Amino acid sequence: MSSKLLDLLNREYAATGAFVTLLDQEAAAMTQGEFTRLPDIAARKSTLADQIAWMAKQREMEQLSLGHASGRRGADAAAAAGDEALQHAWRNLLERAAQAHTSNHRNGVMIHTHLDFTRQTLGFLQAGSQPLYGPDGGHKTGQGGGHCLALG
Repeated sequence: MSSKLLDLLNREYAATGAFVTLLDQEAAAMTQGEFTRLPDIAARKSTLADQIAWMAKQREMEQLSLGHASGRRGADAAAAAGDEALQHAWRNLLERAAQAHTSNHRNGVMIHTHLDFTRQTLGFLQAGSQPLYGPDGGHKTGQGGGHCLALG
């Protein structure tokens, strides 16, 4: 068994867990309408995704050095050739990666739902290129003069 491979798997597992936590924070921010938090969360997600990709590359290099192929097939073979701790670490990482994938998909659906709603709202507000309110604060309905909200 490679203790280096086990260490890499454990580090990747921890980083993927931190990524899932950020995805949950992103979902909570959207659900609570705290959209100003999203740029910071997105920046942290991007940094962490780069770190996870680097860790995966290191893990792949280690599995190659152990005589296994690259990619998922090689990682499966490296884990199968290892002891129970290595197999357990690989299974845990796969489960955590699946969780991250599901959470990321959920957030993508939420983002697209918000975008669609915003587009529809803007479309309604811009219908006919007529402003809803005139310079005097009067609400315009169609081609009519409207009612001034300031007058009651």
